[in-house]
Amino acid sequence: MAAVQAAGSSDAGADEDSSVRHIPVLMREVLTALDAGPGKVILDGTFGAGGYTGQILSTGADVIALDRDPNAIAAGRAMETAHTGHLSLIQSRFSDLANHAPEDGLDGVVLDIGVSSMQIDEAERGFSFQRNGPLDMRMEGRGISAADVVNRAKVSDLIRIFGFLGEEKQPGRIARAIEKRRLTEPFSTTRDLANLIELVTPRKAKDKIHPATRVFQALRVFVNDELGQLAQALFAAERALKPGGRLVVVTFHSLEDRIVKKFFADRSGKASGSRHMPLVHERQATFTQVGKPMIAASEEEAALNPRARSAKLRAGARTHAPAETDDLSIFDLPNLADLGSMGAGKWERSDAAQF
Repeated sequence: MAAVQAAGSSDAGADEDSSVRHIPVLMREVLTALDAGPGKVILDGTFGAGGYTGQILSTGADVIALDRDPNAIAAGRAMETAHTGHLSLIQSRFSDLANHAPEDGLDGVVLDIGVSSMQIDEAERGFSFQRNGPLDMRMEGRGISAADVVNRAKVSDLIRIFGFLGEEKQPGRIARAIEKRRLTEPFSTTRDLANLIELVTPRKAKDKIHPATRVFQALRVFVNDELGQLAQALFAAERALKPGGRLVVVTFHSLEDRIVKKFFADRSGKASGSRHMPLVHERQATFTQVGKPMIAASEEEAALNPRARSAKLRAGARTHAPAETDDLSIFDLPNLADLGSMGAGKWERSDAAQF
């Protein structure tokens, strides 16, 4: 997912000027945290438009760049040719990044979480309601679409998706309006859905975003299993990084940041149990903190690039301790993969969604 990736925010594609979306966020801070340089191998798990990859290459490091979107990979082939021997571009989800790491490990992993600027700008992808197109939102072009969810999910499931993944304040009202309308005509375009949401939850003068923004975010995150992919990518990075290797993650909304924050908190813990009791289980930290616990964009950057306003960077350095087991319970997130039926059939997910 390159958005809230070589361009991103939780509101990407909703109210922002596309002319600023291609500016990589927190670029200087990312390079500092990665400590990239000659002789090092860095994996960019969210290639997108190649913003981070290009700057990492300029430090003299070699880059393995991943993106789940075949269009992003195709667009990046020219950059790969220009950096033959130093850039390897691979279509893959970043949750599988360990499968693309060299045997001796990676020196760094950077993840810029969300939806890419190119995806937003292409109306036919259905990510943005500012560009009317089919209600799709699939980054890989396969699996269930946003239209499948909107037209076939139970109201209770829509409420869970909108309320949790989009942090929508009126999920019930919107879900019930969707159910009533789809009985007579299914939703097929982004503008159609956005118009209904605006009708039932009108935009107020004080509102900074369009009423449909949170619902569109929720649908995109659910359709692409973005939170599950992020969690799995963190585990994969832990396995793939060599001692001293850096993991740098840039997020754009609270759900993503919460996952990254909990991961680093869990992996920096050294022991469990009370100091007054015999030590039952010794845990070695697999990561140590790099820089401040969280870095936000400066006022100057936020003024130049509106996408940067919600960006948060967290980073850690890999220790010599063996990787922990993959334990999704540390994130304390609900399981949204067990949602009910879509019409007469069951949910058909192309992935093993966990959230």
